[in-house]
Formats: sequence, structure tokens, C-alpha cells
Amino acid sequence: MKAMILAAGRGERMRPLTDNLPKPLLQVAGQALIEYHVRALAAAGIHELVINHAWLGEQVENYLGDGTRYGVHIDYSPERPAALETGGGLFRALSLLGNQPFVAVNGDIWTDYPFSALTSGPQGLAHLVLVRNPEHNPSGDFGLVDNKVLAEASTRFTFSGIGVYRPELFKGQHDGIFPLAPILRAAMQNGQITGELYEGAWVDVGTPQRLQELDQTLRAQRRG
Repeated sequence: MKAMILAAGRGERMRPLTDNLPKPLLQVAGQALIEYHVRALAAAGIHELVINHAWLGEQVENYLGDGTRYGVHIDYSPERPAALETGGGLFRALSLLGNQPFVAVNGDIWTDYPFSALTSGPQGLAHLVLVRNPEHNPSGDFGLVDNKVLAEASTRFTFSGIGVYRPELFKGQHDGIFPLAPILRAAMQNGQITGELYEGAWVDVGTPQRLQELDQTLRAQRRG
């Protein structure tokens, strides 16, 4: 199985930290955010990676190289002149990801989720990892009933940015800028999206404050 790390976002909420550095290369406890994913995927036995990039993307390529030092092989999917959003980015990279199910993870989260749990294909078109709603997303994104992800439900959870997808999910799409959520919601109507609720560590590193808090937490854990 291959995996894609989504790393093309501009990181507007992280400015000025991201004015001269792409968001995935921001450091947390002495390591770039994206490195945590690369190492975790390698530890799960996923060694073929694709990384998309847009803003200052050459820095990502220069930093990670071909992945040899992490025990993986990395292909890159540049998005120019601008990022294609999640759906467009995944679609653009399908030629690199192949015809089999693949893992995708947002490059701007931190988690201890065990990616080895995703190394088998989903029953439907996709399998999403959901988490409890953080303070900055109190209404959540999707419901979860009997391992099926629903667009609407009385109890909603937050999409973690981690999932495993079949390329068939993108059937009928065209190269360009488009979000992932509407495609997922359409598949949910047909019961084609399964999911799970993860209760472990997960942080959407979306602001300088959350970046600093995560850095302090991880450093304290290491000292402890």
C-alpha cells in the first residue's frame, strides 16, 4: 500500500511563520511536522510515499529528499501555480498512487494514530478516521453509526485528516481545484464510507498557539 501526505496548503493562519517556510516543515520538539508522518508510515510498513506541495514546495523536496534516510521512497506531486485543495490534490496524484487503495494524511496534524490499522482496503470507497471535536470545531464534521460515516447525524465528530481511499472514489472528476468533502458526502449517501473513532492523541496544528502548545507537550513528555 502507498500513502500520500497532503502538504500543499499555504498555512495562512500560521503567518508570519509560514511566510518563508512551508507549513509542513515547522518544527515541533526538534522535528518537522511532516517528518513525524514519514517516520510513522515507515514504522507501519508503508514505504512508498507521495507528497504534494505548492507554496515553497522546493523546500519540502530539499528537506526530505527521496526518502532514503527514512527507509522510504518519496515521489512528489507539485501543484502550480496554486494548490488544488484536498480533492484536486489527491486526484492529481492518482497516477503516482496507482490503482490500489492508498492512505492519505494531512501534513498539518500531529497524531500517534497507528497507520498499520489502515493497511487493508476499505469495505466501500473510503474509510475515515474521526476524532472527538476539538474546541475550534465544536460542531464536528460527520456522524458515525455502526461504522458507517454519515453526512448528517445527531452526534458528529471531527474528520482527523486520516483516511484510506479507493481511486474509484474520484471517478468522473477532472484535474483542477476542488474539495474532498462533497465527494465524500455523495458517497456517504450510498453507504460507501466507513469510519472509526480514534481516542488517542491528535492535534490540528492550525495556529501558532497550537504549534507552541504541542511543542511544549512533546518536550515535557520526553523529559518525563
